[in-house]
Amino acid sequence: MTLLLCIIYLGFVALGLPDSLFGTAWPILQPQLDVPLSFAGFVTMTISGGTILASLLSDRLTYRFGAAKVTAFSVLATALALLGFSKATAFWQLVACAVPLGLGAGAVDAALNNYVALHFSSRHMSWLHCFWGVGASVSPYIMGFWLSRDLRWDRAYLTVGCILAVMSVLLFLSLPLWKTGETNAEKTQRTAPKTLRQIAALPGIFYVLFSFFAYCAIEGVAFAWTSSYLVRERALPAESAARFASLFYLGMTFSRFVMGFFADRLGDKRSIYLGYALCFLGLILAVLPGLPVWVCLAGLLIAGFGCGPIYPSIIHATPDVFGKENSQAVVGVQMAAAYTGTTFMPPLFGVIANRFSLSLFPFFLLGFAVLGFGFIRLLYRKRAVSC
Repeated sequence: MTLLLCIIYLGFVALGLPDSLFGTAWPILQPQLDVPLSFAGFVTMTISGGTILASLLSDRLTYRFGAAKVTAFSVLATALALLGFSKATAFWQLVACAVPLGLGAGAVDAALNNYVALHFSSRHMSWLHCFWGVGASVSPYIMGFWLSRDLRWDRAYLTVGCILAVMSVLLFLSLPLWKTGETNAEKTQRTAPKTLRQIAALPGIFYVLFSFFAYCAIEGVAFAWTSSYLVRERALPAESAARFASLFYLGMTFSRFVMGFFADRLGDKRSIYLGYALCFLGLILAVLPGLPVWVCLAGLLIAGFGCGPIYPSIIHATPDVFGKENSQAVVGVQMAAAYTGTTFMPPLFGVIANRFSLSLFPFFLLGFAVLGFGFIRLLYRKRAVSC
């Protein structure tokens, strides 16, 4: 099982690697392709649409092919999409390659999350999402390396595509290992894929979906707007703001590493509550007026640290809360809700900031933190589970 776990961790590194590439490449891509700056939204929305669709179909895919094959083929599809990006010479080619990129990401995300929730402890779920952060952290450095050499953004996509191709080969070679992780009892528990109507009938399902949506809105808005907030409202230089904007993300990734050592002892519910408590503390520090800017920066770091255990703990609790026979279907719709939050809330906040003020940024995050925590409390009242 140790070897299989290493393979699964590599799968989540593969999931994180493409996430930061397009944003860092677009300032160079946009003038080369001679398209408006706003056209980046067509690519990102296509990726998000594919991810949401694959998440909703994950129950059927996993039931028919198994988590191992879904993961292996999804990573392969992602690798081919990135190799396609590296050869693109027209904008429509980027949009075309964004389709398999989104589908592959959504399928592997749902399949791996559910497999780990069923077969491994809370600590491994926390470390799994930490490894996603490793992948997402490495890719900007790969892009930066190639951009410093005659702006060769295509070589960065080629490099990451080749890395994922190698990972997909390892995943195909590991297929026999996955069978050893599944007992005969678990095989007999498999039921036919759930329809959306059947999923919607599960008690408490909308509480967890709204909670996921709210939590991922925090992540998406924080990643997209922290730097602008620090420049416009906290008067930091742009280069300093860009560095400090990563505090939220670094806090979240480090938290998932640290929480892996305590997650089994705390349990999923207490990990979620502790995470929200730290998130509230950090965001309150960020919104208090009249304090030095370092207090705001510390608040963002604490908020990110608090966010760390929330996502993996909710996922890991899914088989206990909704039943193992429903977990793949529920994880799939949870992923869809998560990607909906990260896709649509950052541009919504952009509209709000343009209409009113960018100073609303920490209040916006705090509001979604209240919603996310409130829906989780309602879920645990609805489904009395000790986890």
